Amino acid sequence: MHKVDNIFLPTSIMKKTATIALFTISSWGILQSQNTQLSSKQLAGQLNTVTTMVPFLTITPDSRSAAMGDVGVALFNPDANSGSWNMANLINAKNKTGFSMSYAPWLRNLVSDVGFSYLTGYSKVGANSAVSGAMRYFSLGNIQFTDFDGNPTGQFTPNEFPLDGGYATQFTKKFSMGVNLRFVYSNLTGNRAFSGIDYKAATGGAGDVNLLYKTEVKSSNGGYDKIQFGLNIQNIGSKMTYSSKEKRDFIPTNLKMGVGYSHKIDDYNTINVYADINKLLVPTRPYYLVNYNGEDSMINGIRQYTGIDPDVNVVQGMIQSFYDAPGGLKEELNEFMLSGGAEYIYDDKFTLRGGVFYESKTKGGRQYGTLGIGLKYQTFTVNAAYLVPFASRHPLQNQMRFSLLFDLASLKDSPKD
Repeated sequence: MHKVDNIFLPTSIMKKTATIALFTISSWGILQSQNTQLSSKQLAGQLNTVTTMVPFLTITPDSRSAAMGDVGVALFNPDANSGSWNMANLINAKNKTGFSMSYAPWLRNLVSDVGFSYLTGYSKVGANSAVSGAMRYFSLGNIQFTDFDGNPTGQFTPNEFPLDGGYATQFTKKFSMGVNLRFVYSNLTGNRAFSGIDYKAATGGAGDVNLLYKTEVKSSNGGYDKIQFGLNIQNIGSKMTYSSKEKRDFIPTNLKMGVGYSHKIDDYNTINVYADINKLLVPTRPYYLVNYNGEDSMINGIRQYTGIDPDVNVVQGMIQSFYDAPGGLKEELNEFMLSGGAEYIYDDKFTLRGGVFYESKTKGGRQYGTLGIGLKYQTFTVNAAYLVPFASRHPLQNQMRFSLLFDLASLKDSPKD
């Protein structure tokens, strides 16, 4: 249970949310204590994390991808979880229908009562189409509110969730496209008032656009190796706010690009290798200038800054996210996150996985390795993932997560006693 004074209500909960949302903590106070003469090179080396509303939308929802460094845009043998990575890929699913359940106790080195759950399912429609639905639920633990004297005034469990619906179709044997529509709900305050402002649950709508292209090349063993290229522009949607008196903020619109390579060694052994690139398509906060007294630099009542004004519409924000970093090209390149992974599959029943994830230290500093295993028994598949941080002390240290997949068609057709 977490105790919060009313006077710090919105700030305290937002701090916890930001920590849980993979360390998107802004440190502009450090920058603003310096003088205004920093060069682009110096700015590129400063901590300048790109922050958004509802960052939980970027959390990897399933254990298979989590075990391979959070790759997923171009996976082979897609399953029910693939709808969140690339809806277009569900066209290639072996099974006609299926669903999956996942759970992860989140950031247990920091808090003990935060958890992330995911439920998803899909069904193929005819020979060239598929539909899916999904729900994530992120519980931030129990918060106890108090008055100025420390007397308890109530409890609340902040929670967030999106509801997804997706559709995919195949245009050719090699090319497919998919879309997801998403309703997003986030309630961090329990509809409480603070300083004359009523805080409420934030709601919004978003969508994904997905593409997948697959081909084959001649293998050295006489067979054919498979290659897939995937793209997903995720969470294209409205800004959100927790109060009508607050300025609306961007949600985590994200560009995912990935490639996969599959080599079949023989009838029983297969190796798949993947690489993904991710970038948030939201504005980078500029460097606000201060004078030598540490005060905001103002000209004609306008606060001065280096960079580009982030107060723009969603489409303009997506476009300028490629060139608005105050540290120039070097900082822009730092905003790309890299991940890679591989899986060894034996007889479609046993899988070993591993991967790495890299994010620049100036943009959040998430850097870790991952390990995982998958076991299939008749109509059920169990996947597990374990995170190995590169830092000695890490909020995600000892992070475990599990996913359980069901092939509904096989379950229905299985013989009965």
